[in-house]
Amino acid sequence: MSVQITVPQAGESVSTGVLAAWLKEDGAAVNEGEELFELETDKATLAVPAPASGTLKHSVAEGTEVAVGSVVGEIMTDGASAKAPAAGVQSAAAAAPPAASVEASKNGSQEGSTLSPAARRVAEENHLSESVLHGTGKGGLVTKEDALRAAELSRERQVQTAAPQAAAPQPAKAAAKATPAPAKAAPTAARPVAAGERRQERVAMTMIRRRIAEHLVQGKQEAAYLTTFNEIDMSHVMALRTQYRDQFESRHGIKLGFMSFFVKASCQALAEYPEINAYLEGSDIVYNRYYDIGVAVSSERGLVVPVVRDAEALSFAEVEQKIADLAGRVREKRITVDELSGGTFTITNGGIFGSLLSTPIPNFPQSAILGMHSIQKRPIAVDDQVVVRPMMYVALSYDHRIVDGHGAVSFLVRIKQLVENPERLLLEV
Repeated sequence: MSVQITVPQAGESVSTGVLAAWLKEDGAAVNEGEELFELETDKATLAVPAPASGTLKHSVAEGTEVAVGSVVGEIMTDGASAKAPAAGVQSAAAAAPPAASVEASKNGSQEGSTLSPAARRVAEENHLSESVLHGTGKGGLVTKEDALRAAELSRERQVQTAAPQAAAPQPAKAAAKATPAPAKAAPTAARPVAAGERRQERVAMTMIRRRIAEHLVQGKQEAAYLTTFNEIDMSHVMALRTQYRDQFESRHGIKLGFMSFFVKASCQALAEYPEINAYLEGSDIVYNRYYDIGVAVSSERGLVVPVVRDAEALSFAEVEQKIADLAGRVREKRITVDELSGGTFTITNGGIFGSLLSTPIPNFPQSAILGMHSIQKRPIAVDDQVVVRPMMYVALSYDHRIVDGHGAVSFLVRIKQLVENPERLLLEV
């Protein structure tokens, strides 16, 4: 018998996705629960598990757009798995082109390699040995992006090798005076360099990237965004983290980061300035009386924003644990669409990438987003004395249709007060 592999429901608003990559070869033996393929939706990339144990048979090629509930393959169970080869299902080694067979013989069987099917195809097309491929995927899996990167480096080395060889024979010029060379031989030296400098590559946008683009354009077209700035002295927070770092981690099993301070400060400030936690719906302003804080997380597929639900009711440790759990499952492609939906306010931290200042765009239809940035020591005036303090620029981008300048500036000042004096967060003053 066989068990059909269908595209799972990935959320109420998601009806289609793209089968981004098969994680198991056609004809491979799989166990129930093993990850079979990556489904890329406009919300996230999810790894879909096997519904049963047996022999896998692909029905849909990588890169195909598929609807929720559609069949993309099947698993032959019991006696059916033994009949699969007789029905015309070739093994990976038999179906592979000659170049792949040579690589398999050099590096071991393909069945035991760590290449994804998409990565193997790129490697075969570019005649890459598996020894030059380094995996960044789960368990060291070589992804399609890893193979493309290796192919790019291989081409660059070929260009760099070709250029010196073409320009190297300087002594030949002296010999050319005694034995004149044909006039057409001279211009050939510059051709490899010029070709290498003008190369292009066309790659289709992922569904997540397309969705991000649509949201940004929609927000720009429908909202009136402004940004206000301030700076925060991080001395007290940094001292507090240093003083209680070991005790906090020992008791809660998680490190005390900066994000929990900003999440808790945002919840308190949002309660005081509810328009920042609202959105427009037609001619109505909808005020959220709860605080679901989106925290931007960078992944290989793009920026996604998992949501920390009811953040105002969580402790510092619970906020840190929740963020770590969500971020980990984003990178492992186990996040659900529901966990990426419904946030009321967003925080993004460009400082982890070294950003000093930016103007983030709110996650439409939310009315505002808080941008954190890198911490740098700068001279500031304190009690008429110039001192050096660790300072962070913060930015609040907001929809001017809902939020007035006074409310936006006051909100950001409140964030500054709470983070510079973290005891206020505990006392709620």
